[in-house]
Amino acid sequence: MAGGSIAIPSIISSKASAQKIIINPQPHALENKDYNANDKVRLAAIGTGIIGFYNIRTALKVSGVELVAACDLYDGRLTQVKAEFGNQVKTTKNYKDILAMDDVDVVLIATPDHWHDHIAIEAMEKGKAVYLEKPMVHKIEEGYAIIDAAKKAKVPIQIGSQGVSSIVHQRAHELYKSGAIGDIVMIDAAYDRHSTLGAWQYSIPPDASPENIDWNQFLGDAPKVAFDPVRFFRWRNYQDYGTGITGDLYVHLISWINNIVKSNGPNKIYASGGLRYWKDGRNVPDIMMALMDYPATANHQAFNLSIRVNFVAGGQTENGLRIVGSEGSMLLRGNSLIVSKTPMPKKPEYGGYDSLLTFPESTRNEFIEAYKQKYYTVSGNLQEPNEVTYQAPEGYDDRYDHWVNLIAAVRDGSTIVEDATYGLRAAAPSLAANISYFEDKIVHWDPDKMKLM
Repeated sequence: MAGGSIAIPSIISSKASAQKIIINPQPHALENKDYNANDKVRLAAIGTGIIGFYNIRTALKVSGVELVAACDLYDGRLTQVKAEFGNQVKTTKNYKDILAMDDVDVVLIATPDHWHDHIAIEAMEKGKAVYLEKPMVHKIEEGYAIIDAAKKAKVPIQIGSQGVSSIVHQRAHELYKSGAIGDIVMIDAAYDRHSTLGAWQYSIPPDASPENIDWNQFLGDAPKVAFDPVRFFRWRNYQDYGTGITGDLYVHLISWINNIVKSNGPNKIYASGGLRYWKDGRNVPDIMMALMDYPATANHQAFNLSIRVNFVAGGQTENGLRIVGSEGSMLLRGNSLIVSKTPMPKKPEYGGYDSLLTFPESTRNEFIEAYKQKYYTVSGNLQEPNEVTYQAPEGYDDRYDHWVNLIAAVRDGSTIVEDATYGLRAAAPSLAANISYFEDKIVHWDPDKMKLM
């Protein structure tokens, strides 16, 4: 044994074959039930852009829900609402008309971010339940008034990061809580895109004009500027109306993390990024990377999060979470969850990097003999993975489950899964990343008290 590789004991177990398990959602009490006229839940939509239409279509799949009114500032969208959902739907450009209707039970708010707090608070003061699209607020400080309004009005408010209602995420929480991956160490989160639409280059109708768009209402409390259809239809690209990458996509990832590990969020945020490709007049980055520290709680030890969104992903996109623990990892992508059991070795290792070859031969032999006597009975190759994939059934839509939860709360007071407090705890770290980026500083946040420090 004067040189070359070291002979070591062979301690090998056969790798467990990969498994795939389909997670079947539990039947909802609202499904397959006949409702009379008094059981109907009447929905009104404020904001009928891309996300507005998604939500309307999904909500109408829930038993007993009907669309009675819709508000948008562009005439063409109101025309399309009637074309798709019927002429009986009342349409208006003034959201206050919606809130004044006695026959509206639930208000969907899918407007630009800078209108979220105003409309949500007014809706709850009118006694309406609210489905408020994420991010809950345009600015962190706006969240407190929404929380207070919900408490005073005693009406349900659901924030629209629908992954919180996902059966896949519920399974991830159950497995994490059971110790499937041990103590959490770190999380990698990413949401990449490589398309014009993914980068918010939304289509602009050729008839867009001040005659069919209420521009002043759109601006609201934002700075007054001349009519610009690009700003109206691509509002996510502008800080005056949207929250950029972090408000659109970070908030999803942080919502998922907080839900799976039952955390209130990080306490330290630092972000970097830039506008690298989409130099189309926008004033928000097209790539943002952030590091966040999560403090220890009763549900998890302290861990680190790296989070990234990139709108120029080179065609190789990564979307989802990789939760790394001391005993393995979870990979969540879409409606699938891959759990890999890869615990750290429970015994000291040797032989790698030819480390023993730096010892004299007699010392090497003495080390190996002592090692065999102490560790030879260890069974199984502890680095051999044991992988299970959990998959939602084909066609599963967590947005539907999110709406079912809200409608159940309206009917019988069921607990909301993503209330205003939860919404702020997801939005605030996301928006803190914006503060960090634009002000070039580390941001400290108290996730329990929900305060900037």
